Amino acid sequence: MSRNMSRIADAGLGWIGILRLGLVQAALGSIVVLTTSTLNRVMVVELLLPAMLPGALVALHHLVQILRPRLGYGSDVGGRRTPWIVGGMAVLAAGGVLAAVATAWMGAQPTWGTALGVFAFVLIGVGVGACGTSLLVLLAKRVDERRRAAAATTVWLMMIVGFIITATTAGHFLDPFSPERLVEVVAVVATIAVLVTLAAIWGIEGPDGLVGDQTPDCAAPVQTPFREALAQVWSEPQARRFTIFVFVSMLAYSAQDLILEPYAGTVFGLTPGESTRLAGVQNGGVLIGMLLLAVLGSTAWGRRLGSLQTWTIRGCLGSAVALFVLAAGGLLGPEFPLRPAVFFLGLANGLFAVAAIGSMMGLVAAGRKRREGVRMGLWGAAQAIAFGLGGFLGTVAVDLTRYLMGAAVPAYATVFAAEAVLFLVAAGLAARVAWPAARTREEPELASEGALAETA
Repeated sequence: MSRNMSRIADAGLGWIGILRLGLVQAALGSIVVLTTSTLNRVMVVELLLPAMLPGALVALHHLVQILRPRLGYGSDVGGRRTPWIVGGMAVLAAGGVLAAVATAWMGAQPTWGTALGVFAFVLIGVGVGACGTSLLVLLAKRVDERRRAAAATTVWLMMIVGFIITATTAGHFLDPFSPERLVEVVAVVATIAVLVTLAAIWGIEGPDGLVGDQTPDCAAPVQTPFREALAQVWSEPQARRFTIFVFVSMLAYSAQDLILEPYAGTVFGLTPGESTRLAGVQNGGVLIGMLLLAVLGSTAWGRRLGSLQTWTIRGCLGSAVALFVLAAGGLLGPEFPLRPAVFFLGLANGLFAVAAIGSMMGLVAAGRKRREGVRMGLWGAAQAIAFGLGGFLGTVAVDLTRYLMGAAVPAYATVFAAEAVLFLVAAGLAARVAWPAARTREEPELASEGALAETA
């Protein structure tokens, strides 16, 4: 058994190992989708509470993830990611169950239920931050450079699969609805998520946190205080530039989420069903973009077309072009090909998203040693805050410009154009990030992939 664990630790992750880590991401997504979607609907529809309440709770769970650098630092100090992944999932599961209890309680005691909800969503944010940050660090340290795009796609898609399976299955068992049934369903999903995480993560990291030919991470405990460690990471030019890139690009990426369907309905007269199908067209483009880059990034001929950094820049530029086209679409009128434009936006977003995650995995070890968790946490915090702000600022910008201009078409055009400019800025920032040279130890890792496939 110990020999197998050592062989796993000495090799880069094979596809079975990547899928196992993808199961953890799927488990994480299964709890998050219930707390941000199902509980949202119950509060507004069944309990007739203001829509602002679930919106504020969801925003709170994003805001709490500003703690990601500190959580990543904790895993750097211990030298192992597994305890933080499992512990984070446990905290997330507890937060999810408490959020369901709080939602059920709001029907009888809105004040106390809301207070419990605030505490629950804080736990959700902490759990997502702890589990997600350490999971990405572990994935980055164990996946060969040539597989990073495909690995990022796999893990991202498995999270989406977790969304779909949980939403479909939980939706079936929630009918007929009752507050007690809501708590039971969420508790079952949370329990399954923790058990799946325990089974999937077992043995991945190795007994001593070994990664490749490195010495055990726990051999030299980190003594540097967190504030100093964070300052050290921020002083690294590539880490600082990539943090700003992540924030700007995710701000542009998320700002379109809540305004695309209203744009289609207001400007082009699409019905709710038609605008929902339009969102499906966009998501289909995202999926194809992700799969396309996964194929290109994992084949020799595909890699000749460009590095992950190059594809990150191309994805940002493509997204900017698509948003400029959408901005012009409303001015052109009903003849504008809305569906192809939205599909192209999704395609460019998919390329950008996978390339950016792959780039993140490649850059996490570039810089001062034993700061991978802080570095990944810093980028995760930038992403979470930007994602939380993006949707809100996008809707505010539409309302404000519509009020100032007195018409919907120029208002939407202005906001889409502003998002496009943000993507152009993001492309410029990505181009300025110094990309690390390939590590010489990657070749031996490739040679031992066969051994891993037998043991993973």
